[in-house]
Amino acid sequence: MAFAAPDRTRIRDGLALFSFAIVLGAAMLVLEFFVPPMFEEDPLRSFTLMLMGAVLSFPAALVYLLVPRLLDRYDPEPWQALLAAFLWGGVVACGISAFFNSSAAALGQALGQADQGERVAAILSAPVVEELWKGAGVLGFFYFFRRQFDGIVDGVIYATFIGLGFASVENVIYYAKAAHRGDDALALTFILRGVLSPWVHPLFTSMLGVALGYARENPGPVARLLAPVLGLGGAIGLHFVWNATATVVGGVVFLVLLPVWIAFVAAFLLMIAVLVVQKGRVMRKHLEEEVSLGTISKADLELVCSAFGLMHTRIFRGARAEAVVRATARLGLHKWHAARAEHHALQSISPAFIQPLREEIRALKAELDAAEQAASKA
Repeated sequence: MAFAAPDRTRIRDGLALFSFAIVLGAAMLVLEFFVPPMFEEDPLRSFTLMLMGAVLSFPAALVYLLVPRLLDRYDPEPWQALLAAFLWGGVVACGISAFFNSSAAALGQALGQADQGERVAAILSAPVVEELWKGAGVLGFFYFFRRQFDGIVDGVIYATFIGLGFASVENVIYYAKAAHRGDDALALTFILRGVLSPWVHPLFTSMLGVALGYARENPGPVARLLAPVLGLGGAIGLHFVWNATATVVGGVVFLVLLPVWIAFVAAFLLMIAVLVVQKGRVMRKHLEEEVSLGTISKADLELVCSAFGLMHTRIFRGARAEAVVRATARLGLHKWHAARAEHHALQSISPAFIQPLREEIRALKAELDAAEQAASKA
């Protein structure tokens, strides 16, 4: 789908900033984690343990990434955008945050004891710095790729990919450090970070994703001003509580509180599932008219609004049928955007896409019917 000139300019500017940030974040990662081992007694062992950490971290991340991807069934975000979100979290946010956290730790050590630096970095620096840089990625998608950022669900999807990217790279470092202390420490760290709490970073950052998604769906001045502030404050607050509990309380008490956090994350994932179902209802509301107009059939409507409709179509009916589902979903979303803009007395380009999409759907359905008829006669 073609973008209007202002959108192309905004996307171009966003890609330029993204490229610069990737280079900066990668440089920070190298300086923080790859240069110091070169000056150790056994650099090869350090790099081997980091490789072991990567083997433990990234395959698990691929599994976790299936969850937000499956939740985004009605209007899947472009894979390039999701990859960019993952890279922002893992390279930009993690690299720059590591530099600031290390600086905070060094300052804490200079002012107190050796372990004081780690406390300062974990409790005071990490919640603010990490959520600011992860949040900058979510805000970037909200502003530079606004046509792909429809509402709350999209905000959570991008925030989740950024959070999982951050957690994946961070886990490599934690696993390598634990491996230095022995197999028992590595096993415990893997259980705590990779099994019991892989969703904490996505959860924190999703607070801003929810807020920006709300501002996108309710584009009034109050929502646009207050929602991002409250969302970022929520992300930093949750992150602070998590780190403070793990750092100050620690031990048995932290393990007792961990199930509470797991339940909270489960409730959050359930909320996202409810939001996705609600998005399907919104699409149904705006597509029912298309059944009476003859653009789609009742069966098409049920398929497009079904939670697993796109997946079922891709597996059992092929690329042409998938194209029909995707075009119909885009039609429903553009009608939703147009109605939303009209409700808030705002300008929107979505109405200009409605009739062309109707014609595209009719053409795709004609091709699909012809292909299925030919296949049945073969």
